[in-house]
Amino acid sequence: MTSSGEAKVVCVSGANGYIASWIIKFLLLRGYTVKGTVRDPNDHKKVEHLYKLEGAKERLQLIKADLLQEGSFDSAVEGCEGVFHTASPCVDNSKLKDPQSEVIDPAVNGTLNVLKSCAKSSSVRRVILTSSTAAVHFNRRIKTSETIVDETWFSDPDFCRETKLWYNLSKSLAEKAAWKFAEENNIDLITIHPTTAIGPLLQPTINESGETFPNYHRGWVNVKDIANAHIQAFEISSANGRYCVVESVEHYSEIIKILRESFPTLQLPERCADDKPPKPKHQFSKERAKSLGIEFIPLNVCLKETVESLKEKKFLNF
Repeated sequence: MTSSGEAKVVCVSGANGYIASWIIKFLLLRGYTVKGTVRDPNDHKKVEHLYKLEGAKERLQLIKADLLQEGSFDSAVEGCEGVFHTASPCVDNSKLKDPQSEVIDPAVNGTLNVLKSCAKSSSVRRVILTSSTAAVHFNRRIKTSETIVDETWFSDPDFCRETKLWYNLSKSLAEKAAWKFAEENNIDLITIHPTTAIGPLLQPTINESGETFPNYHRGWVNVKDIANAHIQAFEISSANGRYCVVESVEHYSEIIKILRESFPTLQLPERCADDKPPKPKHQFSKERAKSLGIEFIPLNVCLKETVESLKEKKFLNF
């Protein structure tokens, strides 16, 4: 890591999240001073891992901020050159009672509240927004094995509503609102669109497991590549627009196969949730991510790191 951040101050919202924790780790290693926002800086269990990071004692400050409170981020972004807005609600679809108030409003209004604070600040020169591939490829376009999804694709809010993809809808609407606000207020905005993040965990967390694996393909990428993409997008002056960050798209059966080869004693789901033929596997373009200097960590390495990390943190026993 270079010390490219010497004497630079940046803000990271949702500091104790999976991706945010890695962004902060890498920023501190590069010499940045980081102001991280969390709902409760005194919640020892949720923030302890951040204070253990190298450089945290000297250059990390955690600030209380509430996504849904306008003006809540004013003091956090003041004096910062860059703002990394990673905080966004992520709720299990099946447990939602009111998607609008539980996911959509917090995502959209939270993003706008952070951007409003940035617009007031004279120091902020660039904002990096953590979006998702959920805001990219969920639409009515036919995808075949020849399809390569890129940054010109957008998810269709109507399609997301019809298919009850509430998280995807929240990400789409939040990104749309962000670009509109950034344009109207002359904010240099970049959006990063990672797929499912895997790899080592810094924060305490629990994994979900089941007896069957889902019958679909999913995008996968190492959390370290996502964190690096955010920082490179801030540091490279010519960076602009949207960046998809996806190492590969694979069916869950392939993931199980790779895990079984690496960890023969690991208890894994034995069968697929159904026997329907899966939809064709499309891929994502890596060109723009590579223009940020990202050299993707291969999927088998990502999976190995994930399992070893879960084992180390005693979430897995085998």
